[in-house]
Amino acid sequence: MALRFVLNETAYFGKNAREVLPEEIVKRGFKKVFLVSDKSLVEAGVTKKVIDVLERAGIDYTLYDDIKPNPTIANVLGGVERCTLDKSDVIVAVGGGSTMDTAKGIGILMTNPDRTLESLNGLSNTVNKSMPLICLPTTHGTAAEVTINYVITDETRKIKMVCVDPNDIPCLAIIDSDLMSTMPKSMAAATGMDALTHAIEGYITKAHNTMSDMFHMEAIKLIFKNLPAAVNDKNEEAIENMAMAQYIAGMGFSNVGLGIVHSMAHQLGAVYDTPHGLANAILLPTVMRFNGEVCAQRFREILCEIGRPDAANLNDQDVINTFCWMISELSKSVGITTTVKDTGATEEDLEMLAEKAMEDPCRPGNPRETTKEDFINLYRQAM
Repeated sequence: MALRFVLNETAYFGKNAREVLPEEIVKRGFKKVFLVSDKSLVEAGVTKKVIDVLERAGIDYTLYDDIKPNPTIANVLGGVERCTLDKSDVIVAVGGGSTMDTAKGIGILMTNPDRTLESLNGLSNTVNKSMPLICLPTTHGTAAEVTINYVITDETRKIKMVCVDPNDIPCLAIIDSDLMSTMPKSMAAATGMDALTHAIEGYITKAHNTMSDMFHMEAIKLIFKNLPAAVNDKNEEAIENMAMAQYIAGMGFSNVGLGIVHSMAHQLGAVYDTPHGLANAILLPTVMRFNGEVCAQRFREILCEIGRPDAANLNDQDVINTFCWMISELSKSVGITTTVKDTGATEEDLEMLAEKAMEDPCRPGNPRETTKEDFINLYRQAM
């Protein structure tokens, strides 16, 4: 079987990279920007950094900021209605995963009007490429600017729909570390751990390959080295390195999938509105201990690259213990000590969460087969 690898067309990196936006808009012949962001970024002045670039260049735009932290079907449909009325010809998304995922949903529905958002859950079969989309991430976590995935919450069914569609990939990504520098510490920590989860799950997923391994290992190394300084010290170089790390991880996992950390985290977000990166951080050590039964050698390879060359001589159980301990210590070093119980979940909820996790599109990629009872036990262990 041929190996498919999908990446976006063009990406710019570096502080103040947003200054290239007008040139790219003009070069591509776009006339009206549909600017998608969220209210917190607008109020914090982060979105204004991009608006100022557009206004200096005399580029017409409309701002749409009706987006929740775990974006909903209503957020996407509201954007489609507004974008249609404004007759925009390009979407520019400024924000984290919630903003970019909303923008992707809008872009796909704009060019595939016969489809409902609910019909796009899982592997999609849309006919038409998304309305042109340019992404400027403001967090160093989700990598939505380079992936073929977007996640939207169905509030009625209380599930997160994981839509996988090569037609949604942005035509242009601008990774400007200056847009990430004002993140609150809690958000910087959670999104950084989200990037680590992407890289680790991508490295051990069933579909991993030589090319994806290259991306994921480099991302893991960068994150372990730079996340504490990026979060705790707001070190500019560390923030730039985290921006690169999350993008690199996205290049990998977008093509090989994820695992049950995400299957479980999606349910915490859908049911309790837990921020996605935080949910991943809570669950990652517990799930890696579970996966260690079939992944000890992959863990050993990672440890040897992140400062533990002695792992080459450790037995499998010591490798698993060391790897999970290092993940937990990294999480603690950036202030994350939350548990599943802190999200609002109770013992009575575990069966319901497990049933939802069993249906999550990320589950089949996990290297170890997982039953409903396994999910219940994993949620319980992370309580």
